[in-house]
Amino acid sequence: MTSWYFIDLIGTGVFAISGALSALSKRVYHDLFGISFIGFLTAVGGGTTRDIIMGAHPIFWIRDPNYIIVIMMGVGIAIVGRRWWFGQLRRPLLFFDTLGIGIYTILGLQKALSLNVNNWAAVLLGVMSALFGGVLRDTLVNDIPLIFEKHVYATACLTGALLYVLGRELAIDPTINFLISAASITIIRLLAIRNNWTLPRIGDQ
Repeated sequence: MTSWYFIDLIGTGVFAISGALSALSKRVYHDLFGISFIGFLTAVGGGTTRDIIMGAHPIFWIRDPNYIIVIMMGVGIAIVGRRWWFGQLRRPLLFFDTLGIGIYTILGLQKALSLNVNNWAAVLLGVMSALFGGVLRDTLVNDIPLIFEKHVYATACLTGALLYVLGRELAIDPTINFLISAASITIIRLLAIRNNWTLPRIGDQ
């Protein structure tokens, strides 16, 4: 087992927490199955879509049961600590979502590159890995997906992914390159939340 594998599991758990917290914030999703279902789709939606597009079979969570275990743990953490999450963290959903997209963008990009996908396609697949689970989550809880808002969201993922590809071309150590690229996504997103950065909307007067 490599460090990348454990990082992937951590990212999966973080997204599961994000999905479960989103479900808990909606009164309609207060049963265990509904909360777990949203957490599961949030955690694996992007990676599953990526693997299907690349023809990478079996799908990662079908091949390795540890992903299911980590998702269950993430959902459990969200449920048990729900009062603390909502009482102590200003925006718990955005916090865990931000951590998740930073990790998953680069992990998805790495997996695409390992299968000899060209750099541009790998960047798009990395961004898809990070964002599609969140799109499913927001759609199922009847929220407008963040990617369709004018917030700096997908742009942060794209910036980090391009930075990783550049670092790879410059032969930067893979671990250092990962940390710099994933951190850049997280920092850009956190700064955007803090300072309310938005992109111009086409058609605005």
